Amino acid sequence: MEVQDAWQEKVRLKRETRTRALATLSDEDFRGVDLSVVEEGDIGALVGSIARGELSSEAVTKAYIHNFTEIFFQEALAQARKLDRYVAEHGRLVGPLHGVPVTLKDQFNVKGHDTTLGYVGRTFKPVAEDAVLVGMLKQLGAVVLAKTNLPQSIMWCETENPIWGLTTNPASKDYTPGGSTGGEAALLSLHGSLLGWGTDIGGSIRIPSHMMGLYGLKPSSARLPYYGVPVSTEGQEHVPSSIGPIARTLPSLVLVMKELIKIRPWERDARCAPIPWREDTFREGGSTPLTIGLLLDDGVVRPHPPIRRVLLSLVEKLQDAGHDIIEWNADLHPECIQVMDEFYSADGGEDIRRDVLAGGEPFIPHVEGLINRGKPISVYDYWQLNKRKIELQQAYLRKWDGIRSPRTGKPVDVVLMPTMPHTAVPHRSCRWVGYTKVWNVLDYPALVIPAGTVAAVDREAPWGDDAPRNALDEWNAALWTQNRERMVELALPVGVQVVARKLEEERLLAVGTVIDEALRAEPFDGEWFTTTVVA
Repeated sequence: MEVQDAWQEKVRLKRETRTRALATLSDEDFRGVDLSVVEEGDIGALVGSIARGELSSEAVTKAYIHNFTEIFFQEALAQARKLDRYVAEHGRLVGPLHGVPVTLKDQFNVKGHDTTLGYVGRTFKPVAEDAVLVGMLKQLGAVVLAKTNLPQSIMWCETENPIWGLTTNPASKDYTPGGSTGGEAALLSLHGSLLGWGTDIGGSIRIPSHMMGLYGLKPSSARLPYYGVPVSTEGQEHVPSSIGPIARTLPSLVLVMKELIKIRPWERDARCAPIPWREDTFREGGSTPLTIGLLLDDGVVRPHPPIRRVLLSLVEKLQDAGHDIIEWNADLHPECIQVMDEFYSADGGEDIRRDVLAGGEPFIPHVEGLINRGKPISVYDYWQLNKRKIELQQAYLRKWDGIRSPRTGKPVDVVLMPTMPHTAVPHRSCRWVGYTKVWNVLDYPALVIPAGTVAAVDREAPWGDDAPRNALDEWNAALWTQNRERMVELALPVGVQVVARKLEEERLLAVGTVIDEALRAEPFDGEWFTTTVVA
């Protein structure tokens, strides 16, 4: 059998396993199941319904499976029935996530199943144990339903690989849901899951959350356990990848972070810092007028009109509520991004190349471009690159403390800025992720909050009057002028990004709650984003 035929045969067999998993359940299994359960987006509310006996874990699991396409169905139902038996025998819930349906990017190890990272060569190699995070979620009572699609190598804001193909945006098959955690975001938007988990080395949680109208958190890398989450080039210690949650409500993210940290992840993963959940910080973070740094434009690629409008509309609401908004700047951002890009290609693409060649599969075009970006650097040059990173982290710490409110003299609590220079775009159109990946170099926590949608008023906004700053800026301007009518028609979501200092997740989530409440206090500009299944 030729090599090309061999990888295609593996793909065929792998897809057959999904078909067989679907066939294990029949219409009879779903008889009497209340499918409206999936409309509840708040984890705390769902767990409360289970605690009061209004729902069973099995009924909730079946409701979510009904909306699904993948893969641990029988295990999930067995887990749900076990939870229901526990309630019947003990009269209490297993934990604060009892019966909550959870899905995972196909980068998390789940015992007895493959972890492909989008590589054909990693199929039919089931892992021996759960990732630390998966075990913790189960301990808290969550029901793991499935894993979701991601790009070959994980290294881009699109979701495509030779095994499962291209993941499309539920609003339009021609648009991307983002990546690399794009499968999770698309599924959550369709109410196929209540809580999703992804990884983020350059925006891989935040970008799809922004594009799909969801809440997504990239914590500092030491707050949650990463052990059992295999990596490609991303996630090495030079710029550690973070794992984080995606959900349809912000209280769900707060609840999940709080409960995971309360069961002491640092006792299970050596990479985690022994920092308990700081409830006082969370309460104080939203109790006083805030000082917020505003970055509208990173100086490289100008945001599209709806991105700017939604952000400025939010600023007006925050100012009306008494919060102090001061100008932030993009100083040090180009240097951080340059260091990040050099780390991406430090091995000359060897890690990715080996995985792709092992399966005999073709390279996805953007992956091929990545591995051919440069030759591997020496150990000495690698040390110099790390020294530059450390100096930049120290310089940004000084910058943060040095920018203070002219009115109060206080440093900023958070920085508010775009997530991307555009909304969801046609497939393979993403090019600039500078708004997100700067925070990975610094290892600062960052949160995405859905803040509005593209609206008819954006059609008339001035755009493109100035000469392009560079080729990327020219490309981004063309994206808007060529696609704005369709973007308005789809009412694509617009998220905002909120960033706090390293290891200040409690403060970030507290300020995020204040911002989210300000957004919900008044109607959005334009219609809320709704999703439909596209054939």
